Amino acid sequence: MSQSSSQSVPTSERSGSLQRPELLAPAGNWECARAAVENGADAIYFGLDRFNARMRSQNFTEADLPELMAYLHRRGVKGYVTLNTLIFPQELADASQYLRSMISAGVDAVIVQDIGICRLIRHLSPDFPIHASTQMTVTSAAGVEFAQKLGCQLVVLARECSLKEIRKIQTQIHDRQVALPLEVFVHGALCVAYSGQCLTSESLGGRSANRGECAQACRMPYELIADGKRVDLGDRQYLLSPQDLSGLAVLPELVQTGISCLKIEGRLKAPEYVASVTRVYREALDRVMAQTLETLASDRDRYSLEMSFSRGLYTGWFEGINNQELVHARFGKKRGVYLGDVIRVQKDRVTVRLEAPLKPGNGVVFDNGHPAGKEEGGRVYTLDRKGKEATLTFGRDAVNFRRVYVGDRVWKTSDPEFDKQVRQSYEKEYQFQQPITIELHGTVGETLVAIGRDQQGHTVQVESTMALVAAHSKPLTPERLQEQFARLGNTPFQLDRLDNHVVGDTMLPVSELNRLRRSLVEQLETLRAQPKRWQLHPSAQWHELLPESTRDRTPKFVYQSVKDHGKLSAEPSQKVSPELIILSRNLEQLKAALESGITTLYCEFEDPCKYQDAMQLVTVYRGEQVTTPRLLVAPPRITKPSENWILQQVQKSNADGYLIRNYDQLEYFVDRFCVGDFSLNVANPITANYFKTQFNLAWLTASYDLNVQQLQDLLQAVPTEWMEVTIHQHMPMFHMEHCVFCAFLSEGTDFTNCGRPCEKHSVKLRDRVGTEHILQADAGCRNTVFNGTAQTGAEYVTHLMDLGVQRFRIEFVNESPKQVKRTIECYQQLLKGDITGAQLWRELKLQNQLGVTRGSLEKTGVMVQ
Repeated sequence: MSQSSSQSVPTSERSGSLQRPELLAPAGNWECARAAVENGADAIYFGLDRFNARMRSQNFTEADLPELMAYLHRRGVKGYVTLNTLIFPQELADASQYLRSMISAGVDAVIVQDIGICRLIRHLSPDFPIHASTQMTVTSAAGVEFAQKLGCQLVVLARECSLKEIRKIQTQIHDRQVALPLEVFVHGALCVAYSGQCLTSESLGGRSANRGECAQACRMPYELIADGKRVDLGDRQYLLSPQDLSGLAVLPELVQTGISCLKIEGRLKAPEYVASVTRVYREALDRVMAQTLETLASDRDRYSLEMSFSRGLYTGWFEGINNQELVHARFGKKRGVYLGDVIRVQKDRVTVRLEAPLKPGNGVVFDNGHPAGKEEGGRVYTLDRKGKEATLTFGRDAVNFRRVYVGDRVWKTSDPEFDKQVRQSYEKEYQFQQPITIELHGTVGETLVAIGRDQQGHTVQVESTMALVAAHSKPLTPERLQEQFARLGNTPFQLDRLDNHVVGDTMLPVSELNRLRRSLVEQLETLRAQPKRWQLHPSAQWHELLPESTRDRTPKFVYQSVKDHGKLSAEPSQKVSPELIILSRNLEQLKAALESGITTLYCEFEDPCKYQDAMQLVTVYRGEQVTTPRLLVAPPRITKPSENWILQQVQKSNADGYLIRNYDQLEYFVDRFCVGDFSLNVANPITANYFKTQFNLAWLTASYDLNVQQLQDLLQAVPTEWMEVTIHQHMPMFHMEHCVFCAFLSEGTDFTNCGRPCEKHSVKLRDRVGTEHILQADAGCRNTVFNGTAQTGAEYVTHLMDLGVQRFRIEFVNESPKQVKRTIECYQQLLKGDITGAQLWRELKLQNQLGVTRGSLEKTGVMVQ
């Protein structure tokens, strides 16, 4: 009697029309990598010791790559390297070598911010996958298409995109016939500023967020100054510190948008955080795919997330803009689980009205609304509970009860039992196993053949060393074979399905079945651990991507250290007639610039409709001259899917040209006279060459992340007439979807109900050292915080002129027409050689009440007269 049967426990990647997204977890070190793998991550992302946006993380090294990738692939997990910073000219050779190491080690993809690095990767390899980082600030279909043309295989959307906007982007890229997967952050810390557009750390301390050195100024307290007076906001001081993102509540909707990857933030976090958060989202995602949505977000899940790390959990921008919820402003650091409020304080104990579980041994902190100061707290020693009231005692001298007050909020910050359970989830290997299928073939007189397949498409085949024999008793039934081949403990695998095609009643010794199973597992592990074989052009060189006119140029300029006389020197070059370009932010400043004889002017107004007034003013000053003075107007830095109306308003000005800030504008103003602004992040010559040649931009503004040495390196590698250098400005620090006006000067949630306080009040944010930073809104209701102290590169201007720079920009924010004229006059004198940079710096420092700093150009200690 013959038997042929199949037993299966299918694991489907689809449920109905839903496509399962990949779950991507962070890993700052080996322990975090193991925590992610053992708790169900489909992939991890990690940085090496250079060129990644979390330089404070422990990170991995190039030498770790082969072992790490083999480990991940054995476990069926992908590994993505973050090379998500701007790359400076002198770093291109090292970055190229890093990329070669990644490609050779079989890294599954590299996450990239720098446009030039994307070009370099495609020059080195035609197929090595590139993921466009959230640092590339993609907020629209135009941005996705830009990334595709750049050679990217996936785009990480900006965190500020809502579910509605994600759906619209998906529809629009389909209409454009752009087939590029999209990824979003689903959990973790939220930057208040658009990633890739935050210059705060650069401006305040020379630590660029675009270089992985964010100083987290958004987590600091600020005072709100409206019309010159401090606004009393009670205990709300952390005006720029968002709650942490948690997309758990909207996970079904996220999956339904067709997102291909869900990313957990946290490469600076501990392995316990990685393990706990990964586990919560792994299980929740499995429930979504199984359509058991009634248990999507349990109290246990929320507890796990809050205890792992929480500044408060919120859905971020997924459900649209709600400026009353995004930033609660009461603290900017980790809290945990909210337990309740203090209702009584006695000599050696405190009574709390509990709203969450608490046990002896748990750690708590008392929050009196002053998180920047020392806070009382400790481990609970005893707990006497009566109804919802619990009286707590602590170890001797652990808590100073004179500093605990009725009304204080109480937070659980530590739960040793929870921590132990989390650590146990990854301390032992193979706690998370991936499904495989096994197919068996054979008949009496032939060997037993086992074919194993995993979900990544790997297939191995093994066969027994002896033939199957007829069974007189205890034949190899489907049940016995299922039991035997399911014994996969201490392996990366679990048996998902056994397809039995063995014919007849047969028998094989158990020892041989065990050997066959072990051989199949070993071969499958070995096959999975093999590095991906990406193509690599061994002779390709990074300098082949430089502009043709400078590709073979020998550097003519020498940068001397401070001990070598402390000066920048250059060989004599042909003198150019430098031009001063002025950016104004209101009509009065524009008029002052025109009266000062400026012939190239930029405008950046909150209301684009006023650009028509600006153009009329310039036309009057132009008189009979046809082309000068000329006016270029600036659209907002961000363009969302439904915001082309803003670009239409900008274009109605019929300006002489446009200052291009993002990918939508590259597309929208393609046939007009355009200049690339600083927000395009042109930090190296490969990036410059791409923007200049592919989009026919008249010239480009150098990145604000460059110091004077890096700027010189850039100028040596491109035609200097390509570049404009900003030498005086209030650095635009935070550029954010979060509207401070709406959040703290209204009770509204967004522009539809806020009453437009941005049009009624002059607002500044006062930091801890007393500097008042200027706050302005744009047409999209996005806010920019400008450094209250202007910075100048005046002392480097003569040297930059020697290098061949022809265009120097001055930006104004809230200066009066008188200040505008005086500042312009000083720089005109500087360009003529009538005064030195040091003299101008001293003059402006005396003139400006807040002072003027040398700013981001000065990072080397070099002084130029």
